[in-house]
Amino acid sequence: MKIVVAELSDAPQLADLFIGHITEHPEYISHGEIQMGVGEGSVIDGVLVARPTSDAREKWMEYITLHITNESIAEVWKVVSDDGALQGFCVADIEEDGDAPFGMVCDVLVKADYRGHGAGEALLRTAIDWLRSRGVKDIYLESGKNNHAAHRFFQKRGFTHVSEIYKLG
Repeated sequence: MKIVVAELSDAPQLADLFIGHITEHPEYISHGEIQMGVGEGSVIDGVLVARPTSDAREKWMEYITLHITNESIAEVWKVVSDDGALQGFCVADIEEDGDAPFGMVCDVLVKADYRGHGAGEALLRTAIDWLRSRGVKDIYLESGKNNHAAHRFFQKRGFTHVSEIYKLG
């Protein structure tokens, strides 16, 4: 397994992985995906039921292209097996709309077949190291409300639950 910086030519393959994952696992969809138009949600009996939008792939391609090409404030990494097969990816960026710049780990996604072998840990560490190397002190991430496996993964790696996000309707 090795981690490399993703290139623009990787965007379609990353999009296929992402859209396939949120289609099979809508619990991954958080307010970030809903805000960018990649996901949508309906509240049914007080529970958010999320799903990808009809144009999710196009909107996500815009998002990932921006993150791949804007190297001063964002980076995208992919993890590949020794034979070059895509195992997963991670996206991080630096946000400037706070008291001081802060880091966001926007996505960490590893294919199910490769989980439990250190790929997610290595991607997350790469993102944290990249953010720290740019002077970022505070690092945040967000995760879908019912993505409990991811919540446990992040908490085991030092992240603390600090807020709740609510959507009207």
